[in-house]
Amino acid sequence: MQKFIYGSLLLAGFHSFPLPAAEPIPDEPADLPEMVVTATRSEIDKKQLATATTVYTRQDIERLQSKTLPELLKGTVGLDLTQQGGDGKITSVFMRGTDSSHILVLVDGIKVGSATIGATAFEFIPIDQIERVEIIRGPQSSLYGSEAIGGVIQIFTRKGSRSEKPSVTLDAGGGTYDTIRTAGTVSGQWQNSWYTVGASHYNTQGFDSREPVPGFFGVDQPDKDGYYNTAVNARLGHRFDNEAEIEGSFIRAQGKTEYDGTFQDKTKFINQVASLSGSMDLLDNWRSTLRLGQSLDDNDNFAPGGAFSTRFDTTRWNATWLNRIDLSDDHQWVLGSDYRLDEIDSSENFSKTSRYDVGIFGEMHSRLFDDHFINASLRWDENEAFGDYVTGNVGWRYRWKYGLSPFASFGNAFKAPTFNDLYWPNDGFSAGNPDLEPEQSTSFEVGLAGDHGRLQWEFRAYHTNIDNLISWMLVDPVRFQYRPENVRKAQIDGLEAEISAQFFGWNGKLGMNLLNPEDRETDLRLVRRYQKSLSFDLSRSFGPVDVGAFILAQGDRYDDPQNTVRVAGYATVDLRAAYHFDKHWMLSAKLNNLLDKQYQLVDTYNTADRNFFVSVHYNN
Repeated sequence: MQKFIYGSLLLAGFHSFPLPAAEPIPDEPADLPEMVVTATRSEIDKKQLATATTVYTRQDIERLQSKTLPELLKGTVGLDLTQQGGDGKITSVFMRGTDSSHILVLVDGIKVGSATIGATAFEFIPIDQIERVEIIRGPQSSLYGSEAIGGVIQIFTRKGSRSEKPSVTLDAGGGTYDTIRTAGTVSGQWQNSWYTVGASHYNTQGFDSREPVPGFFGVDQPDKDGYYNTAVNARLGHRFDNEAEIEGSFIRAQGKTEYDGTFQDKTKFINQVASLSGSMDLLDNWRSTLRLGQSLDDNDNFAPGGAFSTRFDTTRWNATWLNRIDLSDDHQWVLGSDYRLDEIDSSENFSKTSRYDVGIFGEMHSRLFDDHFINASLRWDENEAFGDYVTGNVGWRYRWKYGLSPFASFGNAFKAPTFNDLYWPNDGFSAGNPDLEPEQSTSFEVGLAGDHGRLQWEFRAYHTNIDNLISWMLVDPVRFQYRPENVRKAQIDGLEAEISAQFFGWNGKLGMNLLNPEDRETDLRLVRRYQKSLSFDLSRSFGPVDVGAFILAQGDRYDDPQNTVRVAGYATVDLRAAYHFDKHWMLSAKLNNLLDKQYQLVDTYNTADRNFFVSVHYNN
């Protein structure tokens, strides 16, 4: 209670400082194009694409005061997050109603995640090492291959300052649940070379992750479930006189998370990504890039009492060759090839421990009749597990002179079965199925966007069919044995809306999702998906003081395929404030769950009570 009172006084205290008059707002905001890379694998103006795109910059991360990546993604249009406890606990991200394993995640262009379960540990990616996040919603297998049924999330690590004088940033803070966070970066440029080095540490004692659960697989562990994460990152690059460039990046996060489980209650993890890329002009209109990389996802799991239980280590090798060819100012091609090799090392005796995938793709971006933009892509994949697969995508957007833009797109995608699906050892209760086919989808969407100076809006409607969904089925009731089969089908229909406005110095952003994610065989809702969500962010600056509020309301969801276990909907309110002492120092504070709402995202798993976090920032 004392911590809460202190945090509330601090928030209120910001308004006791004498404030200079706010700077006048210009009549019209600057009309600068927002460039994205992930949607076409080449830098392009976001407003020339039919693709649904959300971008978070480093400035957004600091303005929103997000201390973890799941906290940043929470409330993003088209995304739904569930978390099994507090920070550092299993986080699932559902994009447009698709499964968490239907999202391809890249870090600096390198594919990351576990090859055994087929998902990415978003909870372990340190936000202090992130420069930018690009979220691309909709099928993207025609550019990236397997897993991009729901879309792609690409994370770019810190780049820092490009000034001759070294730039230093420092952050330190603490809050509820004995949480502490420290971070720092040093960056700069020397002649034609640039560098960034950073480190961070996050530690929280947490709270009890799960309420008592009766039964044979039940759990009753009334304890605090802590989490810590220590991370480092580095980036080094050089530009030659002929405009050729070479750059290397590295990020590593290592730590431990505790949770409530029947057979395991602690995981020690290492997540690491290293990449090296080089680019040069082969011709005046032809830029070629070669990127090599490796990602690690290592987990050691421990039983209650501390005894070692299981180990699952994934190593992913990546090689990419990209070529951008500018045929003219209005027509560009991107041609390339990917090679990926997945390897696992586990305490479980998998029948196969490696597999490769080779992909060749092409993408075209054209401007026709001045105002029409066409994007089309085609890809062929050769996967060692199941053979060939061809995917394609086409999108159209028209930029009308009255600030309106209609658009439409169509595409298909696939997801390769995981190592668990294919090669899980027969342990008497379950066994993999090497004859599985890839999950596959078709999607189309239409929409309309408007840009009217201080008011911007966008509406999208989409339809997705997914076939050959893999489900672990009870194949032998006597021996209680499970085996994965391609038996499920899903249909997902949805509406997305975003409205942003700037009036009287205030910045508001409203987001809405209406979703109908159904199992086509049973007409029941897919597990852990909501049907409706509403988010609203409001912010303003009063001289040296920034204030903001975020409201998130989500409908109910079901925690089982039979839709018998219902998890109620909820609404939360978060407040934030920051005081800039000068251009170098800033004090910020955030109060989460202002109304102290008691709710769950996954049945029996607790969420945080009202909590606060206060931090000091320095930037020279």
